[in-house]
Amino acid sequence: MATVVTDKATPCAQRDLPPSMVERMTLILDAFDRRSTRLNLEEVASRTRLPRSTAHRILDQLVKLHWLDHSTLGYSLGRRALGLGGHDGMHGEIRQAAAPHLHELHLRTGMVVHLAVLDGSDEVFLDKLGGRFATTLASRVGGRNPAHITTGGRAMLAYLDPEHVDALVREAMRRPPIAKGWTLGGLHQELNRIRRNRGLSIDRTGVMSMNFTSVAMAIRGPEGPVASVCLCPESRQVPLERVAPLVVETARRITADLFPQKPAQTRPNVQALHSRGHDWSPESADQLVASGQ
Repeated sequence: MATVVTDKATPCAQRDLPPSMVERMTLILDAFDRRSTRLNLEEVASRTRLPRSTAHRILDQLVKLHWLDHSTLGYSLGRRALGLGGHDGMHGEIRQAAAPHLHELHLRTGMVVHLAVLDGSDEVFLDKLGGRFATTLASRVGGRNPAHITTGGRAMLAYLDPEHVDALVREAMRRPPIAKGWTLGGLHQELNRIRRNRGLSIDRTGVMSMNFTSVAMAIRGPEGPVASVCLCPESRQVPLERVAPLVVETARRITADLFPQKPAQTRPNVQALHSRGHDWSPESADQLVASGQ
């Protein structure tokens, strides 16, 4: 009688390995979550849950193709990976288009300005401008935070379908340190409030976000949000309603430069916004906007 051999010794994690080489390569590249991340073979295998031999074989191929670099200190992102995730590609185009408008917004307000994009469930900062106060903020270019806990992140999430939002943030909300007190229900209420507010995401208390007050607006393309502009005053006493039109104006100008086939309105209709229930003063907002016309 023939003996049936079963692979009882195969670990569950190994049996559940992604079936394709592309998926396994993606797992490894995703393990390098920052430009400066450096990992050894054991750390890569641990983060990806791939067998050590499999991880080593794929790492060798990624190094040969310049997706990764390898030195005595470990593996790090190579020129190809940094090209796609750095200044080249769409992120580079967004940063280039936004740069003059962010600079103008900072000069007109003296406040810290952030430019960010969505990367899965995270908000990733592409740019940051500000004076001395900027150094007191934990945000940094290349840094990331869960999108649902940041003002700019929620500005972008508000323009996604609710089902898409659930798929992105559900796992993050299961981890209390990351959830920051948010629930899916509470998040959707806030996203609905942002939509009713014509896309403005406002955190007046600093509690809902990262311990500083802020106002943000998404930059939207034909297929949805591509980035967000966020303005942070040094004092919590600064009325965000006074500077909100400038954030709207900046986001619209960046949108117009990125997607010229759909010119954006460069001057926000603050009177119309006020008539729809917005709580900033049209007179004070007009003075701020008029100063740059």
